Amino acid sequence: MVQDIPSCCHIFFFLLLLLRPSSVSPLYDGPLYDFTAYTECKEHPEKPLYGGGIFKRESQYSQSGAVVEDRFASKAVNGYMPSLLLNNLTQATIYSFSIWVRVQGSNSAMIRASLQGEKDAFVCIGTVSAKSGCWSFLKGGFVLDSPSNLSTIFIQNAGGNDVNIDIASPSLQPFTKQQWRINQEYIINHQRKRAVTIHVSDAKGMKLQGAAISIEQISKDFPIGSAIAKTILGNLPYQNWFVKRFNAAVFENELKWYATEPHQGQVNYTISDQMLQFLRANKIIARGHNIFWEDPKYTPAWVLNLTGIQLRSAVNSRIHSLMNQYKEEFIHWDVSNEMLHFDFYEQKLGPDATLHFFETAHKSDPLATLFMNDFNVVETCSDVNSTVDAFISKIRELQQNGVFMDGIGLEGHFTTPNPPLIRAILDKLATLDLPIWLTEVDISKTLDQDTQAIYLEQVLREGFSYPSVNGIMLWTALHPNGCYQMCLTDNDFRNLPSGDVVDKLLEEWHTGLVEGVADKQGSHSFYGFLGEYRISVKYGNRTTSSTFSLSGGDETRHFTVTL
Repeated sequence: MVQDIPSCCHIFFFLLLLLRPSSVSPLYDGPLYDFTAYTECKEHPEKPLYGGGIFKRESQYSQSGAVVEDRFASKAVNGYMPSLLLNNLTQATIYSFSIWVRVQGSNSAMIRASLQGEKDAFVCIGTVSAKSGCWSFLKGGFVLDSPSNLSTIFIQNAGGNDVNIDIASPSLQPFTKQQWRINQEYIINHQRKRAVTIHVSDAKGMKLQGAAISIEQISKDFPIGSAIAKTILGNLPYQNWFVKRFNAAVFENELKWYATEPHQGQVNYTISDQMLQFLRANKIIARGHNIFWEDPKYTPAWVLNLTGIQLRSAVNSRIHSLMNQYKEEFIHWDVSNEMLHFDFYEQKLGPDATLHFFETAHKSDPLATLFMNDFNVVETCSDVNSTVDAFISKIRELQQNGVFMDGIGLEGHFTTPNPPLIRAILDKLATLDLPIWLTEVDISKTLDQDTQAIYLEQVLREGFSYPSVNGIMLWTALHPNGCYQMCLTDNDFRNLPSGDVVDKLLEEWHTGLVEGVADKQGSHSFYGFLGEYRISVKYGNRTTSSTFSLSGGDETRHFTVTL
């Protein structure tokens, strides 16, 4: 497949790239997604995104941009929740929602926006940790399964107790599926690809018009991978299948403490060493998962009974042993897994336990990025333990205590994905300016395989098209009895529907064979995904081959080939 600028689609998106994100292409008259997000509490609410979208009303603003009067400002009175009425919402439309919130009668409260349609119960569409005396930004969204003539968005305290809630600057912007996809492609072409011009000349610098050029992408910059288990060892078909597709991996269970030291003092890295050797041999990068797991259910049985000095000695031994064994081998470490939901070590060792883990891990392997990793951050907004603001608050707490090289790990165990909510949560997390990875993506086995595939494609497209997402890992390690939630193949490595989706996207996000002829300037241009390339040039009876790297950047990458 030739991926060359002169194709109609690439011309279309190339023109989009020439535009600022806030401008509108003459070829596309739909809305451009607004990535704006705020995590700080402000004295005044900002103007509504998209001018309010379908909530457009005349509002007056001061010269500073602060809202003086907003006809949609509302508050809870006598226990009633502020609400917004919506007429004639359509099925499958993607609605991006935002609003500014302030609470009174409490220092702070977790405020939830919930949607109720004609056929739907309350569905969470966004949350914010709001404070008294200043305005906080809530961002989310929803997609309806069926049209609704009358729906209501309720703004309520997720904690249940009565607080007065003020709202201002509401915005609800609809996108069709096609418009949403165009916005995704705009980002992909801007963030994941780059224009390249090849110049061909002879040893004297003379341009060689008519030289035949062939270009092939041999590796990708963006990591897309999957969990693997010890079942891959000695299984050549599994290994070949994996290497053909993925450039990144994570061990499902084999690095966890209960796997490497099931009995105190009996540490065994034989299996994980063999798995890492397989990855090294095939130039596949690996995430380290995990050093500690806060859930006592997955803590070694012998650790549960330790206290005080004994427990502190055991955790120090665990960190030093693991990090010394694998220093500079893993690009990341999930240091204290799922700390928003569980706190086994904090309960046993005090509130500074996690900080100690990060400090010690950083000293042991200073080049590894240390991640906070948790579930139900992008999957839903109904889990009060792992709202986006709870995640941000924990990250900031670690930063204020001197934690280095943090990363944001979002597990991504979805049932029904909510694309505008995913994107809104990523918007708020991106304000931290830290690397974001989707670390354990799968779709619930409660759904049939075709539905799993549909939802998986939605999640992968959201991740790949988000500028601050630096990698995606699937949670699809294959066992004789299946996978944790979702498999890509059967046991004979025949694709299931989800496997077809992954293969389709891997091909879509790969520069196909580029073939062309140098013009009168001795040049040929194309637009390629970031990564490594092999180029072959033939002119008369002369040929040459070389490689070049295509890294991120706004400027055209120029590469000269001399025959």
